Amino acid sequence: MIKTLLFTLLLVTSLFANKVIYLSYDQIPKRVIKGEIFSVTYKALSTVKHFDDISYEFSNYPGLNILDDVPQRIRTGKYYYDTFHMQVTKNNAKIPDVTAFLMAPHDYNGTLLKGPKLNVITLNPNQKFSNIIANSVTLYEYKTTVYDNKHNIVIFVASAQNCDITKMHFNNVYKQGIESQSGSYKDAKITYFVLIDKKIENFSFSYFNLLKNDYVTLTIPIILSDDSVSTQSDLKPRDQSHDTIKMYIAAAVALIGFFLIIIRRKYLYLLFILIPLIYITYLAIPAEKICIKQGAKIHLLPVENGTIFETTQTQYHLEKEGQVQNFIKVKLNNNKIGWVKNEDTCTY
Repeated sequence: MIKTLLFTLLLVTSLFANKVIYLSYDQIPKRVIKGEIFSVTYKALSTVKHFDDISYEFSNYPGLNILDDVPQRIRTGKYYYDTFHMQVTKNNAKIPDVTAFLMAPHDYNGTLLKGPKLNVITLNPNQKFSNIIANSVTLYEYKTTVYDNKHNIVIFVASAQNCDITKMHFNNVYKQGIESQSGSYKDAKITYFVLIDKKIENFSFSYFNLLKNDYVTLTIPIILSDDSVSTQSDLKPRDQSHDTIKMYIAAAVALIGFFLIIIRRKYLYLLFILIPLIYITYLAIPAEKICIKQGAKIHLLPVENGTIFETTQTQYHLEKEGQVQNFIKVKLNNNKIGWVKNEDTCTY
C-alpha cells in the first residue's frame, strides 16, 4: 500500500516537473454570429527562464477559420497574452484545441488546452443585407453611369474593419462583382459594382455592425454622371447618332453668317462662319478603328483583374471610344460598352 502511494506521488511530481507552460483562456466570446470575425486570447506562463518564443499548434476546429499565423502579443510581467483572430463559417463550430510549445535549445513537451464549443447564432436579415458583418463600413466614393437601355451601373469604393469584405453580396441586382480588393480583415478596401434597374432612385444596403449589435443602412443616391472615379472613368461614349443633324444646323448658321457679311459688311460676322465650320470638321472626323484579337477579354471596367463579361469569338474591328492607361474603350456590336487591354489589339 505504501509502495503504491509513493509510486503515485512520484508520478504526479514527475508530471508537474515536466510541465513548462501553464496555458489558459484570458478572453473568449460567449456567443458569435455566423460569419463574424472574433478574437481569442490565451494566457501563457513559462516555468523556464530562458527560451526564444512560444509557438502554437491548432487542431480540431470544425466550422472555423484561423486568420493569424502569429499572435498579437502583450507581455505583462511573466505572463504572455497572445491573441488570435478567427472566423465562424458554420452553425456548429468550436474553439480549436491548442498545444503551446516553448522554442528553446532544449526539447520540452507541449501543453494542450481543449477548446469549448461555440454558441453560434445566425442572422435573419432583410433583402437589403449585403452579407457583411463588421465593426464599421465606410463609403468613400461612388458613381452611377448608364450601362444599357434598362440598367445603370453603380461603382463604389468602401472600407471595412474587422470584416471579410470578399463576402459582399447583394440581392435583387442584375449583375455584381468585385473590381479590386486590398488590405486584410483588420482594415480592408473594396471597389465593387452593381447593375441595377433604371427605375431605382437610391441604392441602399445594410450591414451588421458588431459594435452597435445592430444593422446599419448605407445609401447611394443614383445621380447619373460622367465624372470619373479613380481610373474607372469615361464609361459613356460620345453619342454620334445625331451628328448629321448637328452638321446641318452648323452649316445653316455658317450660311446665315455669310449673308450677314454681304449685307452689313462687318467682318465680326466671320465668327458665325468659322466656328460652325470648325465644329463641322470635328464631327466629320471619322472615329478611330482598332482591331481586337480573337479570344480577347472584354472588361466591364478599366481595372486590372476586373470583371470580364465577354470574350471575342473572332477578330473584330471596332470604333475606339476612348482610352485610360492600358485600356481602350470600345462599343460592341450589341451596343454595350467595354474595355480591352492594349495587348489584346492587333494590327490591320
